[in-house]
Amino acid sequence: MTRVPPQNAQDLLETLQAQDVAFLRLQFTDILGTTKNVEVPRSQFEKALRGDVTFDGSAVEGFTRVEESDMLLSPDLSTFLIYPPFAPEEEGGRVARLICDVTLPDGTPFEGDPRRVLKRQVERAAGLGFEMFVGTEPEFFLFERNAGGGGLPVTHDKAGYFDLAPVDKGERIRREITQRLVQMGFEIEAAHHEVAPGQHEIDFRYAPALEAADRIATFKFVVKRVALEHGLTASFLPKPIAGISGSGMHCHLSLFRDGVNAFADAAGEHGLSDTARHFIAGLLEHAEGMTAVTNPLVNSYKRLVPGFEAPVNVAWSTSNRSALIRIPAKRGASTRAEVRMPDPSCNPYLALAVMLAAGLDGIEQRLEPPPAIARNIFRMTVREKRHHRIRELPTDLREAVNELEKDEVIGRALGEHVMEHFLAAKRAEWAEYSMTVHPWELDRYLDLI
Repeated sequence: MTRVPPQNAQDLLETLQAQDVAFLRLQFTDILGTTKNVEVPRSQFEKALRGDVTFDGSAVEGFTRVEESDMLLSPDLSTFLIYPPFAPEEEGGRVARLICDVTLPDGTPFEGDPRRVLKRQVERAAGLGFEMFVGTEPEFFLFERNAGGGGLPVTHDKAGYFDLAPVDKGERIRREITQRLVQMGFEIEAAHHEVAPGQHEIDFRYAPALEAADRIATFKFVVKRVALEHGLTASFLPKPIAGISGSGMHCHLSLFRDGVNAFADAAGEHGLSDTARHFIAGLLEHAEGMTAVTNPLVNSYKRLVPGFEAPVNVAWSTSNRSALIRIPAKRGASTRAEVRMPDPSCNPYLALAVMLAAGLDGIEQRLEPPPAIARNIFRMTVREKRHHRIRELPTDLREAVNELEKDEVIGRALGEHVMEHFLAAKRAEWAEYSMTVHPWELDRYLDLI
């Protein structure tokens, strides 16, 4: 086992020495969800554990301006783990990791740090007596690589849902990813081939929200690194190939109070408590405002289309997967709400923060959800959807960003700094996409017009 329980800095220094760790990665995440790190050698370990390692914040997407660029990395000692070797012999010695909070030079927490955004909502939930637990189901594709090492949109197998080897050529890679994560102290519940060729899923056991986000950030790195060792490219792009299923990251959410699942009530309708209903109502109320955060790419909206089980309708259900929120069959301690909208390109800290903020708003406002939908929503007529008060999610990034800007609850959750920089980045992304002439346009119109 290469993960250790929380400890003080002196204990951690002794662990680093005893385990012959040569390099320490100080990991953090930018506003768009890209994992960053500053790596220090053994001679700088004490300085790193004191939180005295600086970096240029102006060089990181959405962080700060050039004139106020110096920032510090404050390590969360509870996130310490040692990476298993990523080669037959680790070059230069063993490597460990600490996830860091970003602070200003005077030690003040940086409001633009995505991890800080989630921490604020976790603290808000604690003030109401709750702790949110999250189980995630991230999906990804494995693609072939070209001669230059870049990824090709060519899947490495032709397998389908739950297929086995030899059809599933990713079995060995999934197993290796899982083994390395387990060695790092992660709790993995299952791994399997997904619906589309070359598509895979690895499911995490539920954990407190902040730990769940930390896991996803590290998980992406491990998946990409193992794929690289096998001569493949791992991609978390939501819809890399038209006509087949895209990659989601379903999030199973539950609130606990004093160690007891606050969503469970055997006497309530569907076995759900008032707290669960209010939380679900909050998620539905703010669904459109959350979408730009949970589905942040232009490409994300090519997954959110009918026909591939990805949700397009703002509704909830206890029985089918066409709704935005599904309540899995298990009750009691396992009672939870599965939010099916997010995709794995999202920033996990911001995505979990806005979902928690939406649910807590539902609890504070005592919102009531509309009746659960038992039918397949994809087969409903427009009139039937209106009758059941079923809205639709944004259909593209531009619409989603506009909905985000209008949602005051989600805006407050993100904070002024993140909101400003996120909106600017996404509008720039949409503008660039809109001005680009795509191959489809040439194929469709060049000879016709």
